[in-house]
Amino acid sequence: MMAKSRVDVTALTAEVAVLGVWGGVDTHGTTHVAAAVDQLGRLLGTGSFAATAAGYRVLHRWLGGFGPLLAVGVEGTGSYGAGLARSLSAAQVVVVEVDRPDRSTRRRVGKDDELDAISAARAVAAGTASGIPKTRTGAVEAIRALRVARAGAIKARTAALNQLKDLRLCAPEPLRARLTDLSLPVLARTVAAWRVPPPGAPSRAGARPSARPVQTLADPGTATRIAMRAIGRRVAELNTEVAALDTDLYALVTTTAPALIALFGAGVDTAGQLSR
Repeated sequence: MMAKSRVDVTALTAEVAVLGVWGGVDTHGTTHVAAAVDQLGRLLGTGSFAATAAGYRVLHRWLGGFGPLLAVGVEGTGSYGAGLARSLSAAQVVVVEVDRPDRSTRRRVGKDDELDAISAARAVAAGTASGIPKTRTGAVEAIRALRVARAGAIKARTAALNQLKDLRLCAPEPLRARLTDLSLPVLARTVAAWRVPPPGAPSRAGARPSARPVQTLADPGTATRIAMRAIGRRVAELNTEVAALDTDLYALVTTTAPALIALFGAGVDTAGQLSR
């Protein structure tokens, strides 16, 4: 830990003991920079701490060393600050979510970790930051993890369907004409079932199959069929993945947030996003 005081802490001891201390943290992947201020916004100190479980405990003790810790403003509670927010909340510390300075401010003032931490602490002390971070423990954290996987699968499926659309548009005319009127989901199922020339047998056990004959691959129609079938099968696999994740999410969300999912128009994804 590297910490330093910016004012005469001794002269403020009596007042701080009554008013309490507010903390602010600028979070990063490997280190967090923290600042402590009193209720008048006067800086008590800044410090740099490891972004580890042990570092979170040291940071907590350091902030508490200035007096009663009232609340801590943490940037990025949904990313780099998630672990720290969990650690502080488990220690019964009030955690407030603080927005990072906007890009215009960053361009004008520049990036300074200590200044960002001080700004976060003063925002909490002044009441201008009052957001409650989402819970990062228990069922809510489990929902978040499943939603990350689901969102990634849906994004990949959308990309694959767009690739099929592009390949159909540029396919040789006989092939394109057969596929023109198919919707994208039907197109994906159709091409996934196509038969294409198989690859050659592997030359030895454990080796990957050899390439199809070059004269076969050089034909645009055959190559397009091979490509579209591969993408169609990818879409099918992603459909299965999304369906499995939806089943898990439905079971978890209906148990965790039954009132939310009972609302009109609130499906599993919406209810999961709003769960705290």
